[in-house]
Amino acid sequence: VAERARFCCEYCLSQVAYSPDPFSVDHIVPRVLGGSDEPDNLAYACLGCNGRKFTSHLAIDPVTGQSAELYHPRRHRWSDHFAWSADFSLIHGLTPTGRATVVRLQLNRAGVVNLRRLLRTINKHPPTW
Repeated sequence: VAERARFCCEYCLSQVAYSPDPFSVDHIVPRVLGGSDEPDNLAYACLGCNGRKFTSHLAIDPVTGQSAELYHPRRHRWSDHFAWSADFSLIHGLTPTGRATVVRLQLNRAGVVNLRRLLRTINKHPPTW
């Protein structure tokens, strides 16, 4: 799972090599909601994203006020739902799914934003593949 994700959180794109917190394997569709342990339902996630997602698969889009599916790393392409700010420190949601995911998982939480800014100064962010 970690190799497939290129050792980055599949939600906020934090890199395990620079993370102060451990990473874990997330069930994209939580087991309590019928999700399986199959590889297609597993995502590599930082502790911050995994803990905030918990057993959710839906959240409110702050623009429409409607319920939206959270980002699904196997079904969705990251760049279809998210974009970096000009300085690459913030993640902007482009779609209901992207916006709901940014809010629910707090993809722009202070510690992650600060780390992105620092890593950018040494050309280690955003991750390149």
